[in-house]
Amino acid sequence: MHISHRPLLAALWMMGAIVSFTLMAVAGRVVQTEMNSFELMAWRSLIGFAIVCAALAPRGFAEIRSQVPSLHVKRNLFHFAGQNVWFMALMLIPLSQLVALEFTNPVWVALLAPLLLGERFTARRILVALLGFAGVLIVAQPGVAPIEVGHLLALGAALGFALNTIYTRRLMAHDTVLCVLFWMTASQAVMGAVLGAPGGIPLPSFAILPWLVIVGITGLSAHYSLTSALAHAPATLVAPMEFLRLPVIAVVGAILYAEPLMAPVFIGGAVIMAANLINLAGARRRNP
Repeated sequence: MHISHRPLLAALWMMGAIVSFTLMAVAGRVVQTEMNSFELMAWRSLIGFAIVCAALAPRGFAEIRSQVPSLHVKRNLFHFAGQNVWFMALMLIPLSQLVALEFTNPVWVALLAPLLLGERFTARRILVALLGFAGVLIVAQPGVAPIEVGHLLALGAALGFALNTIYTRRLMAHDTVLCVLFWMTASQAVMGAVLGAPGGIPLPSFAILPWLVIVGITGLSAHYSLTSALAHAPATLVAPMEFLRLPVIAVVGAILYAEPLMAPVFIGGAVIMAANLINLAGARRRNP
């Protein structure tokens, strides 16, 4: 990816990403008062699929032909699983804890990349893993507060997103962004419909329809904004900006849901982010 080194523009795109992720969390909670995560994923993916098709229509659909269809299958299975358990965790633990634990995504990537991408397993990766694990312990506070299912689901989501990241890296060497998004939304709409079918896929009520549309739009806009930010500044600059998502979501949780502002969440989140920055510094040295 060509980086233009325009940090102010990158910061503006990161604001868009933070707003998108925050809106998706709030809308996801509203929608799940009527739908389970499979039904939500089916509708969200269908909305995303319509948006991607609208973007492809003027140029034609030739670019959806993939050179590596098996990679799309692997990527979408892990992303679907990760996104589902993320929506489940959304209903079980405070928003700030969910986001802090989600920050372990790059830590999982650092651990799994040597196994799946053939990268070297270095002392730096071990340090990153230990720091990330320490951050998780600070956020979840085992022994002080009980470890809940929501915490485990949040970590499972981060693992799913990490595997998604690894397979996306491999895919982007062969296919375009719109090709990846086309097969992601198409396949995940089918997976959500199949898994939600036993209980019947409900039509959204007028009350939740706007929120469902928000989930569908922000699911694409969040990642588009993040990718655009990375096109205008290096990851070592963009990653600290993403940490701003934690205080923003914590304040939203406090205002909308009376969730407590917990110091261990911010401390643990900072430790996890430090692990991510150490990992990024190592990647920068390997690829100057």
